[in-house]
Amino acid sequence: MHEIVLIGINHKTAPVELRECITFSPEESASALETLRRAPHVQEALLYSTCNRVELLLVTDDKAQAVGAAKEFISSFNKVPIEQFDSSLYVYANDQAVRHLFRVASSLDSMIVGEPQILGQIKEAYRNAAEAKTAGVVLNRLMHRAFFVAKRIRTETGIGDRAVSISYAAVELGRKIFGSLEGKRVLLIGAGEMAELAVEHLIRNQVSETFVANRTFENGLALARRFNGSAIRFEEIGEHLKLVDIIISSTGAPGFVITCKEVKPAIRARRNRPIFFIDIAVPRDIDPEINRLDNSYVYDIDDLKGIIEENIGDRQKEAVKGERIIDEAIIRFREWHEALDVVPTIVALRKKLEAMAEIEIKRSVQGQGMSAEGAEALQRMMAAFINKVLHEPTMFLKKDSMLGDKSAQIDTVRKLFKLDE
Repeated sequence: MHEIVLIGINHKTAPVELRECITFSPEESASALETLRRAPHVQEALLYSTCNRVELLLVTDDKAQAVGAAKEFISSFNKVPIEQFDSSLYVYANDQAVRHLFRVASSLDSMIVGEPQILGQIKEAYRNAAEAKTAGVVLNRLMHRAFFVAKRIRTETGIGDRAVSISYAAVELGRKIFGSLEGKRVLLIGAGEMAELAVEHLIRNQVSETFVANRTFENGLALARRFNGSAIRFEEIGEHLKLVDIIISSTGAPGFVITCKEVKPAIRARRNRPIFFIDIAVPRDIDPEINRLDNSYVYDIDDLKGIIEENIGDRQKEAVKGERIIDEAIIRFREWHEALDVVPTIVALRKKLEAMAEIEIKRSVQGQGMSAEGAEALQRMMAAFINKVLHEPTMFLKKDSMLGDKSAQIDTVRKLFKLDE
């Protein structure tokens, strides 16, 4: 039986300076897979490369040779000596390799548990392997099981339910305050990356209008166009506090951009409509005294970090449920993989035919009132018939000279007779 081997490097085993030396761009993946597939003792191959990990998934008849070939491949393709990355590599085989893949696809091995991007990246890697024809019977089955497990974990656990980024946490707070963000107006002050991400989340929550205020009006205009919004001058912020519902501020200003004194008249004009300030700047942009005003809510980056840490803890608890789902999936995949050996398939085929024969014999005996001697003769005849029917398929499956991929031939037999159902 062929072994499944996973060899890789990730954010836990190597710093970014090393990881970026052995990455593979999407454009390089196709040629990389062809090169890897031509290596001795490598029957199937798949490669995924992200900012946090590079992993090779192989099907091989010689684990040691395949691991050596994989190291040589990484080294030659990236022009990096093996000794530079060897100590940072991890190698898993069979159940361990399957477990690692399932955990990665389900985002249980990610830097942030529950982040959804990794599954899309692995699906893309599988598409590349399928197009390059480096994924065969074993990897096809394994990858589809990985996608099924990932979907089940996301559905049956809460690993993706809680906000674990500054920008996402800010938006979740807004939703708690307003109930729904649909139709709300947003003012973005400054052009910090986290503030931009928060606006992207808000737009997905169907806010109605976005204003951008920047010290340099031209830069504010360019950013506003990205969000189909309107640019305003810094001097206009005070007036817009009467109109908008959510203010996200991320400037490099040394002092407060919005003071309590400026907000007081806006609150009166708003007639008790709540206003929500998200301050993602360090040092802070929003005067914390604003929190003392009626219907005013100010959250700074420390508030958001506290929420995130609590949510990460919740995700870790949910991850335990995910590990149980993975344990179950590993056992089921192992049973299928072991069945690709000849003997289990022949045994399963015989049991299937004998079960079918037993049903038909019972029908004949009961329907025609057959004697015990007649029933016994029918049993002997059916046993002889099954032996003759199985003789040629058995010889075919046992042949060492079987044409093509032996695993593929066995898999076809199992599918024809529905032995895995």
